[in-house]
Amino acid sequence: MSLKWLEWAKEIQALSQAGLAYSKDVFDLERFERLREISIEIMEEYTEIDYQKIKTLFASETGYQTPKIDVRCAVFQDRKILLVKETADGKWSLPGGFGDIGLSPAEVAVKELREETGYEGEVLRLIGVMDKKNHPHPPSPSHIYKLFFLCRITGGKAEASIETEDVQFFPKNDLPPLSIGRITEGQIHLMFDYLDNPDKPALFE
Repeated sequence: MSLKWLEWAKEIQALSQAGLAYSKDVFDLERFERLREISIEIMEEYTEIDYQKIKTLFASETGYQTPKIDVRCAVFQDRKILLVKETADGKWSLPGGFGDIGLSPAEVAVKELREETGYEGEVLRLIGVMDKKNHPHPPSPSHIYKLFFLCRITGGKAEASIETEDVQFFPKNDLPPLSIGRITEGQIHLMFDYLDNPDKPALFE
């Protein structure tokens, strides 16, 4: 869940980024630049990441800062859910990734399913929109909205990719070690709940 220092750092960073984008006064620009530096220093103080890397990943964007969008696919077969083993950490997650410019969220879901699993598919419905900070994920330097779609396979075959080491279906009560930066056990159980209750309204928070 969120940590107070991290929330402060993210808010300071967002305010400074907006100020740098819209302010015309040279003295205000200096103040906003200093605020951005303070947000980086907070992150450096409470993590083991060096200043320059934080600046590159956390404080290098321009314009008004908005949340990032993470799109995930829930695909079922014989009451088992499709998971991919992430190359990054060797743990398992729903297929998905950040939204792409020029693609709708549903198109991103189909694209990520194909790229990470080898399966062609289509979106059946939106399951929910969740704020990552409201769920037991590890702390994140970005504010992220997670979109979950129920999808079905229309073709293709299971294949690993650059981002994934393995592709398998798992029952609800026998899940592998999860990549909790991407997905939690509670969220996967929620996907099964929507499988069992197809008329349930989409979740939003």
